[in-house]
Amino acid sequence: AVRAVRNAIEFNSIPGVIESVPGGRKEMLIRVKLGVPPASSSSEKTPMDVDLSHVAKVFPYGRILPIDVVIGGLSFTTGRIVPELGDKDDDEAVCVVASVQ
Repeated sequence: AVRAVRNAIEFNSIPGVIESVPGGRKEMLIRVKLGVPPASSSSEKTPMDVDLSHVAKVFPYGRILPIDVVIGGLSFTTGRIVPELGDKDDDEAVCVVASVQ
């Protein structure tokens, strides 16, 4: 989720918008919605756990509104396990993010 958020904001520049936000960057409200694959034990009704405090730290300024986590993204198996990299299984998950500033 952290990487998805970084990728979502990395190439966006909003210097022209900052001037129209009362209070500037510090007062900008940021809404984040994460599409996360379902937890494997949830029968596809509950998204995987995400450490939202880590996600919020990605934003260099602004006030983060409560982060919305919904079922989405993608989960699949890679067919490869590399114990030296800490792999316990070959499950892979991709998170999709939408961030509105």
